[in-house]
Amino acid sequence: MHDQNALSWRDGQVPVSTRFDDPYYSLAGGLAETRHVFLAGNDLPQRLRDGFHIAELGFGTGLNLLAALTMWRESATPGRLHFTTFEAFPLTADDMIRAQSAFEELKPLADELAPHWQAGTTFFDLPDLRFEMIPGDARDTLPNWSGTADAWFLDGFSPAKNPELWEPALLDTVSRHTAADGTAATYTAAGHVRRALDAAGLVTARVSGYGRKRHMTIARKTPVQEDNT
Repeated sequence: MHDQNALSWRDGQVPVSTRFDDPYYSLAGGLAETRHVFLAGNDLPQRLRDGFHIAELGFGTGLNLLAALTMWRESATPGRLHFTTFEAFPLTADDMIRAQSAFEELKPLADELAPHWQAGTTFFDLPDLRFEMIPGDARDTLPNWSGTADAWFLDGFSPAKNPELWEPALLDTVSRHTAADGTAATYTAAGHVRRALDAAGLVTARVSGYGRKRHMTIARKTPVQEDNT
């Protein structure tokens, strides 16, 4: 993979990016946070259908993918889930697998996908999943993406430490790659992030966050109203 991220391990289990001095997932329970913020925050699994497309800024440990595909399988949705992720600093396969091992209930799925990470694969198909990782700076790669997402997981490191993934221009590009009535969710409730999403046409709401985070942000793309005056 490409420019890989250096890690330290908090309590021997939680990976922390030394580049951004930020943990990859909640110290209070990464899987529960993913389910609260990114799945419930995008009204999932209720909206799932064949070909439903999740896009993500910040692949990290792959936890969100594991949670999303587990949800898909448990919902017995027919067809295939599409999952596209943008990641500037992919983890090594060993670090990703070590981080995923913290979540015992995800172990069968983590073991199923591990050979793809070990092979350095950035695109693969399963009977119920089409996965693609687009390496590089999302400010460069997302504008050239031909896809459109039904739901966005905005999961960069904190805006204070990783401001590049929260720039208004990038969030505007996110909106332009969002389907009509598509949604987005993120753990942050930072005012400048909400304002940038609103300005991009993703109407935001501040809702209850996970754990010690009092609030998070959800957003929905509403159709542009034509002015007939």
